[in-house]
Amino acid sequence: MKYENNWESLNSRPVPQWFADAKFGIFIHWGLYSVPAYAPIGHYAEWYGWTLDCPDPTDAQLQFRDFHKKTYGENFKYEDFVPMFKAEAFDAEEWADLFQKSGAKYINLVSKHHDGYCMYKTEHAPWWNSADVGPHKDFCRELKDALDKTDVKFGVYHSVYEWWHPLYLKDPEEYAVKHLIPMLKELIEKYQPATLFTDGEWSHESSVWHSTEFLQWLYNESSVKDFIVPNDRWGSETRGKLGGNFTTEYGYINGESSPGGIEAMDQYDRPNEECRGMGGSFGFNRFEKPHDYLSSKELVHMLVDLVSRGSNFLLNIGPTADGRIPVIMQQKLLDIGRWLDVNGEGIYSTVRYKNSSDERIRYTKKGDTLYAFILKFPFGEFTLNEVDFDPELKAEFLGSGINPVISNDNGKVKLTFPAFDPDTLNTQYAYCIKLYK
Repeated sequence: MKYENNWESLNSRPVPQWFADAKFGIFIHWGLYSVPAYAPIGHYAEWYGWTLDCPDPTDAQLQFRDFHKKTYGENFKYEDFVPMFKAEAFDAEEWADLFQKSGAKYINLVSKHHDGYCMYKTEHAPWWNSADVGPHKDFCRELKDALDKTDVKFGVYHSVYEWWHPLYLKDPEEYAVKHLIPMLKELIEKYQPATLFTDGEWSHESSVWHSTEFLQWLYNESSVKDFIVPNDRWGSETRGKLGGNFTTEYGYINGESSPGGIEAMDQYDRPNEECRGMGGSFGFNRFEKPHDYLSSKELVHMLVDLVSRGSNFLLNIGPTADGRIPVIMQQKLLDIGRWLDVNGEGIYSTVRYKNSSDERIRYTKKGDTLYAFILKFPFGEFTLNEVDFDPELKAEFLGSGINPVISNDNGKVKLTFPAFDPDTLNTQYAYCIKLYK
């Protein structure tokens, strides 16, 4: 099928099935902002450069400026961070091994954030990319090559706008035609990513960015046309309405779904994705404390809840300027991976079943098999009010060797758990009951 240069045609393209099956991905925010690695708690460290000279600064942005002046001096400019961004400890193979062990099926590396600094060799930003200056490394190439040896797909984030690009400041549409679109096409053909997470689109409609023109090329002519998954950030009018997969960002507040965030996913008729950091920032904030991070249990519960709503979870990590993934982030990824090793059959390649009226229970489905996730330690009895009783139904408690007893509770399935030693379980955080015939 040939797609036309309009949203009706482009929106008819199905999101490739691999993405709907993947469920769990890793976001990677890493760049010059990883050198200061600062933000007031709850704010985004990757916006550091903008805060230094933005108009009408907020109280939080004034805190950025005070930190910068105190730490680096009044005359230290954002570009002066370039020689400090060395990435001397970066090891693409180690990163790829960690991502494989986490159970993630794809990653999105920030190839360019709003500061315009590129994490790859590009002719469209000479001497403002990681290959020409700073670490002198092409991180997109190194990470893609490492991931190609695993079953984790390589993908990219790319900001459509740049704070200081002179052409953008002069004429955003001319910038899109002469800089953005050629740069995106170069990025796609050079690295052949499986995902394209655009961002920074909010100030202009998609017509200014020439988004449909680019997507028509992406879907019809590019080398990745059969498998790439773009998102919905293509203009001020597009989020949750137009594009590829639909995205939310920090849709949870204090562990609960926020209005218009996670709950909005229940209304989407296509694959969608929640992205967030483990703490309050995407870029590494070295001033966050352990209590500012979500626990492994909270992260697993988010994953289960999102998948039960038909969504993916794109969990962010923020490496340090020397190229290390902070140990606290590594530990949480490994915890999720160990949990998925046991319970992944109820996560990967599943579809939405029903929302539960019981906050302790979530469901997924794969063919005729139903998976009920219990979000508290399972002892005693649980009635699954969304599952009709069937005398032929069987139950298996994944990771336990235990088969709960099924009985009829007013036409619904009741699970009764025998007494068992919790130390013998090969799982924690959330407990998956497989229901099948």
